[in-house]
Amino acid sequence: MRLGSIILFVAFCSFTAYYVYEPIPEEIEERWKLMLTNSFFRSLSHLADISELLGLKDYMGVMYFITLLEKIAPVSDEHVKVTEEKFDGVEVVLYQPKHRGSDTDLRRAIIYLHGGGWCLGSSRMSPYDLLARKVVTELDAVVLSVEYRLAPAHHFPIPYEDVYRVVKHFLQKGVLAQYYVHPGRIAVSGDSAGGNLAAAVTQQLQKEPSQQIQLKAQALIYPVLQALDLYTPSYQQNQYMPILPRTLMVRFWSEYFTSDKAFFRAMMANTHNNPESSSLLKFVNWSAFLPETYHRKYNYSAPAVTEGTVAMDGPSRSLADPRASPLLVPDAALRSLPKAYILTCEYDVLRDDGIMYATRLRAAGVEVTHEHYDTGFHGALMFTVWPTDFLIARRMTDNYIKWLKENL
Repeated sequence: MRLGSIILFVAFCSFTAYYVYEPIPEEIEERWKLMLTNSFFRSLSHLADISELLGLKDYMGVMYFITLLEKIAPVSDEHVKVTEEKFDGVEVVLYQPKHRGSDTDLRRAIIYLHGGGWCLGSSRMSPYDLLARKVVTELDAVVLSVEYRLAPAHHFPIPYEDVYRVVKHFLQKGVLAQYYVHPGRIAVSGDSAGGNLAAAVTQQLQKEPSQQIQLKAQALIYPVLQALDLYTPSYQQNQYMPILPRTLMVRFWSEYFTSDKAFFRAMMANTHNNPESSSLLKFVNWSAFLPETYHRKYNYSAPAVTEGTVAMDGPSRSLADPRASPLLVPDAALRSLPKAYILTCEYDVLRDDGIMYATRLRAAGVEVTHEHYDTGFHGALMFTVWPTDFLIARRMTDNYIKWLKENL
């Protein structure tokens, strides 16, 4: 009996060690903490796969548990006033400093868009709440966090349109005056899918001739910027990396556009481009826009182009829409954009999206600060809450706020 218990215990420990351990690059700090953290994400992902296979609940419905786990009710504290409001019908969480100077003192403002692959996440998650409070207190700024609707219940372009409506509403003289915001000191920012929405909104606002108040800056944190080529060097190098493996990022893209699983399979094989989107592949040709050091051992091969099926016509058309893939706009559309901060991580499938955008913006004459973390991984900035608090998250936060302080 005792021998059987020992065997079971050893077997359990061996299985646990096998499940938790991953071949994470030595350069990454706090590797074991990242392994343990990712074991939770992988377990939930496997559960989501099984649930969807059995017809119990769709994949993203199960993965949404991550959002629920971190969700809080934002409340005011001694330094920050927090209110939940609606701007043009869209829910927002507004963070304002409690103490102000004279009535003539106007503040900076940051419109923040949360990440989560357009399917997960919330402005009411504790890491976003903490970041907003830190920005408010250190910059004496107003932070507007947008609770846009999520896919797959609301496919593209609904999440984008929610964000665009909020930004347009906020950038009115009367609204800015209500919150004591300086019309010349407003930025839009976001991480991951939020970075995508921030870049897209910034571009579209510049095309509005009637838009009197424009954004002064855009701060994009490991943004996802294109869906045409899902085999860039970073997608290949980091396809099995923790937090955001290639399979999950492709699933996010697919669910953003459609619930048709055939489109997901086409995207996984990188055979999802149609003749319309193929004409835009020149804007995501990584052999032209990535510095040589990031080419690694990979050789460029243009994605295959197929006519597609009738069921895939809708999502295939969305591929060519710059509101979904901001990297697809021509150079002329980039020249008038505001200064940009772009954060990228070495161990992230989205690394090359951010680097290519930084390259193209600079070539168009836009002032760009590109901050690359050689030991960074996707989502790192949000790992600030115990027990998943990482040292790199603190450095990223400090550098991000420092840039905002100096450029806004």
